[in-house]
Amino acid sequence: MRLHRLGITAFGPFGATQEIDFDALSAAGIFLLHGPTGAGKTSVLDAVCYGLYGAVPGARQSPGTSLRSDHAPADLPTEIRLELTVGGRRLEITRSPAQPRPKKKGDGFTTEKAQSRLREYVPGEGWRALSRSNQEIGEEITQLIGMSRDQFCQVVLLPQGDFARFLRADAEARGKLLGRLFDTRRFAAVEEHLAELRRAAGTQVRAGDERILAVAQRIAQAAGPAADEHPLPGLQPGEPGLADAVLEWAATARSGARERLDIAACVLSAAEARQSAARQALDAERELAGLQQRYAETRRRATEVEAGRDEHDQAQERLRRARKADLVAPALELREEAGRAHRRAGADRDRSRAGLPGELADAGAEQLTALERRLREELGALDEARRAERRSAEIDSERAALERQARADDELIRDAESWLTGWEATRHRLLTRIEAAQEAATRAELLAGRLEPARRRLDAARRRDTLAARASDAEERLATAREGALTTGETWLGLRERRLRDIAAELARELVEGEACPVCGSAGHPEPARAGDGHVDQATEDAAEAAHRRAEQARAEAEHALGAVRERYAAARAEAADGQTADETPGSEAGVSSAASEPTVGALTGLVDTLTREHAEAYRTAAGTHAAREALAAAEREQEQRVGDRQDAERRAAARTSRREGLDAEQAALAEVLARARGGSGSVTEHAALLHRRVALLVEAAAALREEESAAARLKEADDRLADAAFRAGFDTPRDAAATMLPDSRQRALQHRIDAWQAESAAVTDRLAEADARTAAGRPPADPGAAQSVYDRAERLLRDGAGAHTAARERCTELGRLSRRAADEVRALGPVREEYERIARLAGLTAGTSADNERKMRLESYVLAARLEQVAAAATARLRRMSSGRYTLVHSDARTGGRRAGLGLHVIDAWTGRERDTATLSGGETFFASLALALGLADVVTDEAGGVRLDTLFIDEGFGSLDDQALDEVLDVLDSLRERDRSVGIVSHVADLRRRIPAQLEVVKTRHGSAVRHRAADGVSG
Repeated sequence: MRLHRLGITAFGPFGATQEIDFDALSAAGIFLLHGPTGAGKTSVLDAVCYGLYGAVPGARQSPGTSLRSDHAPADLPTEIRLELTVGGRRLEITRSPAQPRPKKKGDGFTTEKAQSRLREYVPGEGWRALSRSNQEIGEEITQLIGMSRDQFCQVVLLPQGDFARFLRADAEARGKLLGRLFDTRRFAAVEEHLAELRRAAGTQVRAGDERILAVAQRIAQAAGPAADEHPLPGLQPGEPGLADAVLEWAATARSGARERLDIAACVLSAAEARQSAARQALDAERELAGLQQRYAETRRRATEVEAGRDEHDQAQERLRRARKADLVAPALELREEAGRAHRRAGADRDRSRAGLPGELADAGAEQLTALERRLREELGALDEARRAERRSAEIDSERAALERQARADDELIRDAESWLTGWEATRHRLLTRIEAAQEAATRAELLAGRLEPARRRLDAARRRDTLAARASDAEERLATAREGALTTGETWLGLRERRLRDIAAELARELVEGEACPVCGSAGHPEPARAGDGHVDQATEDAAEAAHRRAEQARAEAEHALGAVRERYAAARAEAADGQTADETPGSEAGVSSAASEPTVGALTGLVDTLTREHAEAYRTAAGTHAAREALAAAEREQEQRVGDRQDAERRAAARTSRREGLDAEQAALAEVLARARGGSGSVTEHAALLHRRVALLVEAAAALREEESAAARLKEADDRLADAAFRAGFDTPRDAAATMLPDSRQRALQHRIDAWQAESAAVTDRLAEADARTAAGRPPADPGAAQSVYDRAERLLRDGAGAHTAARERCTELGRLSRRAADEVRALGPVREEYERIARLAGLTAGTSADNERKMRLESYVLAARLEQVAAAATARLRRMSSGRYTLVHSDARTGGRRAGLGLHVIDAWTGRERDTATLSGGETFFASLALALGLADVVTDEAGGVRLDTLFIDEGFGSLDDQALDEVLDVLDSLRERDRSVGIVSHVADLRRRIPAQLEVVKTRHGSAVRHRAADGVSG
C-alpha cells in the first residue's frame, strides 16, 4: 500500500482545504512531519485513517466528538480525499462525516448524512466510479489492505508510546494488544467453547446422578422397613463412585425383599389350610340347621291347611252356583235392554204430542202422516213467490246504490270544477319556485368556491400573528445566544493563549527524574520551567472550551429555531394574503381592505362568517329544486285526473236515469204476485217457515208413535226368553238366578283361593314325606354361629397372610423394576461421564488449569506466544543494528510468581551476557527496542494479512531520547527500509531531525486554523 495524495478540508484543526503530496515527500525515502504542539500533526494521521476506514483511531473516536473544524466557514463542508495504490489498483476515496450545513431554503441548519465515494483510475479511461455505499467501500478497502482499523493504526502509524508501554507491560496487557493485532479471538472462543462444553457435560453428569439418586430414593421407599437396615450411600451428585454404590445397595435391598417373600409364602399356606377346614365345618352346620328349620316349617303349614278345609268347600259350592247363573245372564241383559228402550219410546211419544194442536192429541200415526203430505204440497206452491220476493228486495238495493252513486258523482263534479278553477295560478307558482331554486344552486356553488379559500386565509392569518410573536422571541434568544457565544469564545481563547505561554511549566510539572522528556527525550531535567502568576491549567481551559462549545451549540440551535419560525411566518403571511381581491372593500361583503396592507384576522373572520351565512341560505333554497319539480309533476297529474273524473261522472249520470225507469216497471209486476202468496204472514218467507215447522212436528210425532209400538213388542218377547232360561238353569224364578250371579272378578278370586289351598296341601304332603328332614329333626339343634366365628378368624388370618404375601411379591417386583431402571440409568450415563472427563481434560488443558499444562498457559496465550516469538525475531534484526549488536529481544514463557507463563519479553545484553526484563531498559534503549518491536510487528502482521505490501509507514515521537550516534544508527535503519521501496514518515519535535531530514511536512497553526507546508531539498511549497 502506497499513499499518493491526501486532501483535508474543514477537518480537525484545518479550517480550509489542505493538500499533501506524499509522492513528493516519499521521493527521499524518509520525510519529517513536524510542527508546534497542538498544530495538528496527529490530525494528518487521523485523516489518513478516516479516509481508509471512515473513522479515526479508537482513542480519539470518543462519543460526541465532532470531526468538523471549528475554524471552517459554515458553507465549507468537511471532506477527506485520499489517493493511494493498494493491491495493484490506484484508488481515490472521498469521505464526509455527518455534519450540519445551512439550509438551501430559509435560515438555519440541517444535518447532512455521512457520505463516501470510491473511484478507480483505469489507464486510458481515467477515473471510474465504483461505489457510494459506506459499507461496500469499507469492506472493499479492508479486503484489499488485509488489516482492520486497529491493526492498521498499530502497524502503519506506529505509535511509539504504545510500544514503550508494551515493553514495560505485564503479560495480560501484552495479550490484549497482541489479541487485537492478530485477531486471536477464535482461540479465546475455543477456550470458552470448551469451558461451556465442560459445564454442559458436567450438568448432564450431575443430572444423570440426580436421576440415579431419585431412583435410589424410590427403591428405598419400595423396600420399606428393610431400607432402615441398609441406608442409602452418602455420596452427592457428580462425585465418583456414586453409580456403583447405588447398584450395590440396590442388590442388597432386593436380597432382603426375596427372603421376606419366602416367609410370607409359608405363612399364607398354613392360613389357607385352616380356612378350608373351617369352611367345611361351617357348611355342615348350616345344612343341618336348614333341614331342622324346614321340617318345623312343614309341620306348621300342615296345621294351617287343615284349619282352612271348611272354607275351601264353601268356596267351591258358591263358585259352582255362580257358574250356573252365568247361563241366564244373556237373557237377563236382553230383558233389561228391551225395558229401557220401551221407556225411552214412551217419553219421546209424550214429548212430540205436546207440540201438536189439541184436535191432534189422540190422532194415530196414519192420520198424522196424511196431514204432513198436504202441508208439503202447500210448501211446493210457495217457491215461485219466494223468488219474486227475493227479486223485489234486490231491486230495492239496486235503487239505493244508484242513489248513492248519484250523490258521489255530484260531489266529485263540484270538487273538480272548484280545483280546476285555480289550476293556472298553481302552475305559475310552481314554475317560479323551480327557477328560484336553480338560481340558488348556481349561487351556492360560487359561494362554496370562495368560502374554503377564505377559511384557509383566516387560519393562515391566525398562524401569522402567532408566529410573528414567536419570531420576535426567537430573535431575542438568538441575540442573547450570539452574545454568550462571543463572550465564551473570547474567554476561552484568552485562557488558551495564557496557557500556551506557560505550557513549558505545565510540561515541567509532569517530568520525573530519570524518565525521558516527552518533548526532547532527555532523561535529565536541569532547569525545568516554572509557572508565572495567573497560570491557567488544562482543566480551566477545557472548562472554558466546553462552555464555549455549549454556547455555540445554543447559538446554532437559536439560529435554527429562528429560521424555522421565519419560514413558517413567511408561508403563513403569503397564504393569508393569497387571493385578496379588489371587491373585498369596506363597502362589500365583509369589509376587508383592498389596500396593500395585510388582511387582519377580524376582517377575514367577518368575510368567512358572511360567506358561510350566504352559502347556507343558498344551499337551503337550492335543496328544494327536486321537491319543486316533483310538486309540479304531481299537480299536472292531478289536473289530468280531475278532468277525466268529471267526464266519467257525467256519463254515469245519464246511464243511471234509464236504469231507474226499468227497475220501477219490474217492481210493480212483482208486487201483485207477492200480495197473493203471503196470506196472513208478513212475507212469503215467514209463511213458508210456519209451514216447515208444522211439517217437522207431524213427522216427529208419527215416528215416536211407531217406535213406542215396536219397543212394547220387543219387551214382551224378552220376558218370555228370560223365564225359559231360568227354568232350564235350575232356578225357580229369574230373580233367584240374578241373586246368585257373581262378577268375573269375584269368580276369579274364588278360583285363586281354591287353587292356592289345593297347591299348599299337596306341597305339605310332599315335604312331610322327605326322609333327610325327619332324620335331621331327630338330631340335637345345630349351632351355625359358633362355626361362623371359627371361620371368620381363619378367613381374617388368610387375608392378612395373603396381603403380606402380595405386598412382599409386589415389593420384589418393584425393586426388580427399579433396579433395572437404575442399571439403565448407569449404562446411559457411562458415555456421558466418559465424554465429560474427556472434555474436562481438554478444557483444563486449554485454560491452563490442568496438571498436564506445566506452564499453565491458556490456548490464546500459547498462540500469542508464538506470534510474539516471531515478532521478537523480526525486531531483533533491527535492534541489533540500532544497538551495534548489543541487544537481542527474546520471548520467554517462564512463570513469574503465581502468574501464568506465555507472554514474557526479555532482552539479552551481549556485553554482560545476561538476560533481563525489558522494563529495565533506559529511555534511549527503550526507544531502540520499541522502534524495532514496532517494525518487526509491522512485518509479522503484514505477513499475517496475506503479504500485503506496506510502502508507507509513520513513526510517532520518541527520537528526543537519543544521542547523535544513536540517532544516526536509527536513521540508518529507517533509511534501509527504502531498499524495499518503502517511505517512512517521522512525527517528531526534535530540532536535529529537521537538519538531518530535508523532506519535511510542516504543520503551522494560526488563529484561523492550521495549515501544511511542504519542504523539500530545493525549497518550500505551501
